[in-house]
Amino acid sequence: MKDAEVLDVFRQAGALLEGHFLYASGRHGRQFLQAARVLQYPAFTEPLCKAMAERFKNDDVELVVGPATGGIILAYETARHLNCRAAFTEKDGEGGMALKRGFFLKKGTRVLVVEDITTTGGSVQKSVDHLRARGAEVVGISVLIDRSGGKVSFDCRYEPLANLTMESWPPEACALCENNIPLVDPDDIIL
Repeated sequence: MKDAEVLDVFRQAGALLEGHFLYASGRHGRQFLQAARVLQYPAFTEPLCKAMAERFKNDDVELVVGPATGGIILAYETARHLNCRAAFTEKDGEGGMALKRGFFLKKGTRVLVVEDITTTGGSVQKSVDHLRARGAEVVGISVLIDRSGGKVSFDCRYEPLANLTMESWPPEACALCENNIPLVDPDDIIL
């Protein structure tokens, strides 16, 4: 699956939005990614996860782990294609991510970590750190879209399905604000 195909799926699902948005960082931008709009459709999710699995089909993956919440559905569906188990990490109360809820992890387990959108890579890295601390062998990381502009890197194989650089500005330097284009909450956009 190529960048354009992945981005087309996001457009079809109404998950790649155009407008004037306030990001969680406080910066403004003209595009917004809402992966949950894709993941609500099995017909979109299945081929994306199949593409992630395909990239790691020869790596003897035993467990696919996704950080909550964006990686939960992806972990399950990717694991289905790799014929292995799925699990997810969640916040541990100490600023990290951890396997909870009785997910068993035997030392040496070969793990693939999956995520929807990577901007800073923080949740993924925290998940990798936890898995390694528990003795897992992380064979790689795959994400649907890397929107970091090439800033995210990991110390293992990293396979984004697509890359999308999303320009953003501090509010005081936002051309959209200067042109009186109103900020839009992405959850208010109905397609």
